[in-house]
Amino acid sequence: MRRRKAIALTLGIGGALVLGPAGFYGYRLAAAKLDTVGEVAFDTPLAVPPLAEPTRDPSGAKVFDLELRSGRTQFADGAATATWGVNGAFLGPTVRARRGEEVAFTVRNGLDEATSIHWHGMRLPAVMDGGPHQEVAPGETWTPQWTVDQPAATLWYHPHPHGKTAAHVYRGLAGMFIVDDDADLNLPRTYGVDDVPMIVQDRKFDGDNQFDDGAPLFGALGVIGDRVMVNGTLGPYFDVTTRLVRLRLLNGSGARTYHFGFGDDRPFSLVATDGGLLPEPWETDRIRLTPGERAEIVVAFAPGETVDLRSYPSDIGGPAGRLDGFADRLDVCRFRAAERLGEGTEVPAAMGAAPALDAAEAAAERSFTLGGDKINGEAMAMERIDFGVRVDTTEVWEVVNDNGFLHNFHVHNVQFQVLDVDGAEPPPALRGWKDTVPLMPGERNRLALRFSEHTDPNVPYMYHCHVLKHEDEGMMGQFVVLGEGEEVGEVPGAHAHG
Repeated sequence: MRRRKAIALTLGIGGALVLGPAGFYGYRLAAAKLDTVGEVAFDTPLAVPPLAEPTRDPSGAKVFDLELRSGRTQFADGAATATWGVNGAFLGPTVRARRGEEVAFTVRNGLDEATSIHWHGMRLPAVMDGGPHQEVAPGETWTPQWTVDQPAATLWYHPHPHGKTAAHVYRGLAGMFIVDDDADLNLPRTYGVDDVPMIVQDRKFDGDNQFDDGAPLFGALGVIGDRVMVNGTLGPYFDVTTRLVRLRLLNGSGARTYHFGFGDDRPFSLVATDGGLLPEPWETDRIRLTPGERAEIVVAFAPGETVDLRSYPSDIGGPAGRLDGFADRLDVCRFRAAERLGEGTEVPAAMGAAPALDAAEAAAERSFTLGGDKINGEAMAMERIDFGVRVDTTEVWEVVNDNGFLHNFHVHNVQFQVLDVDGAEPPPALRGWKDTVPLMPGERNRLALRFSEHTDPNVPYMYHCHVLKHEDEGMMGQFVVLGEGEEVGEVPGAHAHG
């Protein structure tokens, strides 16, 4: 496949140069479409990240030790790739905790540059958030601790250093964080057997098997890789042993959007999104995830069958969207069902609580326009707190994508309700609790957010585009949660951590 692409590239560039810049841009559009269906060998067992093994401190808190390391990873034949990881050479263990548990972490930075670990989707004090204000210097240790207080959900952790998030995620710093609660639902729940974490990421490799972080010419979103890995596995297959399997899908890429479906277009049940279980399952055959979004789906398999999970083209960005991967068709993972499959789980008719925030009682309404690597015309400034919200109040935020590129919008410390998309009821995939919402070009979304506990007038939370190149270039802002009588304070230090 690479040899054919190289020959086509050489011939195409030669012809395009004869036609000048317009011809070259037209060639880039025509050549941008990637199709790997039938080209992936699926010859490597899917790696399942190990569960992090905590200890207990005298107070009863679960203590997790996480060390950020550099290393080398053998993704394919040839040279090993220089990578970063958590407790290993690439990616990190899955952290798992229950609602109501106290969790504590020792995050040691064994790298040669400062970074941070942000708990994406978690409700927690701002000083524990792991954003750009909680950077950990090389050789130092950060010790956040908080009580998990939110419904069961698939969250994740990743670095969040100001201006370098895309590079640090691309090198391999990421892992899942699963929250459990006491809801007694008969969903698949045996980790790594019928409840499978799937961190989906794209990568490019150079001729020496090293990560290539060059963005596509004329592209608007950042690195768009031509290889897809799941949990760090290229060409993965998973051996199915139960009729129903729950897949926890995480778009861990910095730029690429995935439009997941199966090769035979079989239906599956969407049971949860960013913030946890939906009120009821939604049967569909496609689910689209922009960077940072998660979805839990339950898929039924028949004995002895083989089927591939794919990413299908999306109609985003018009013809120019081809440059950012929206026309691509990608093989992701192969599922091979055993001749006999276990039974016992089901998809319940009723699951989580529906978001029901009252927009009519909003204490404030705010507008955010994303465009030109800025929000509301301003680039991120570490020392600037953009506004404060009052604790125990609901606000309505209108978020607008003001240019022709894909954006999305992530808010720290809160799961929000999507009230409408361009004035219409949100589609089923956006009717549960969300912390990251896609913004199509020109689109306007209204979100309802409620801010509870964890007040601090000086240490801010972030809101930003989760297309990591856009975040790094300044499409991010900061807010604080204020207690009774508090006013917006001052950030104690551009890189202070608690």
